[in-house]
Amino acid sequence: MLETGTILDITRLIVGTLILLYASYTDIKTRRASNLLWILMGSIGVILLIIQYFTTYFENQNIYYLIFIPIMIGLVYLLFQMRLIFGGADAKALMAIAILAPFQPMMENLPVYKGSVMPFSWTIFSNSIIIFLLVPLSLLIYNIAKRNIKFPYMLLGYKMSVEKAKEKFVWPLEKLVDGKRKFMYMPKDFDVDEELEEFEHNGITDIWVTPKIPFMIPLLGGFICSFIIGDILFYLINNII
Repeated sequence: MLETGTILDITRLIVGTLILLYASYTDIKTRRASNLLWILMGSIGVILLIIQYFTTYFENQNIYYLIFIPIMIGLVYLLFQMRLIFGGADAKALMAIAILAPFQPMMENLPVYKGSVMPFSWTIFSNSIIIFLLVPLSLLIYNIAKRNIKFPYMLLGYKMSVEKAKEKFVWPLEKLVDGKRKFMYMPKDFDVDEELEEFEHNGITDIWVTPKIPFMIPLLGGFICSFIIGDILFYLINNII
């Protein structure tokens, strides 16, 4: 028979996966994710913590990790204000995850690597970033296959017609400055439609673009990976680097 702590961790995995899966779907379709999802995730997280307190008294868990809930929320807010996290939904998701999963899970033989000392919400965040970093590698392989060799563009995006770019969720990697094409990666004041029209006005038909890949997708992968594999970064630091 499963222990109460294990059941609660499995519940956290299922709840987080389902909510992030739905959020990823809506993010891909509309580039939006309802705030109700994060309210629901955070509320369930609070309920599970209360149940855990009255049933196991946080047995086998470092109760001081609860301090990292407000710390993680504050850190995510700071990263969002610094534009290191671009999407408001991504920031809210990370805040809700801090409430839902503050402790390292203990589900029988999972995660495979249990050696991390970091708060579990940070493990999820770092794993998500590692998964997200696979994107430049895939873009590099794609551009080499297409023989579009130009740094740093080939690591960040691909070539696309201006006409098609108007219909896709992409950012131009180029900007016209005094009539010359300059590399530009998502500057603060950047009107995509206006920039695309300017390219057309100057007779430019093909430009480099970067896809607006929702961070919600690698966040989903990082969430599941953290429960099954563990803290990838901590493992690499202690065993390889």
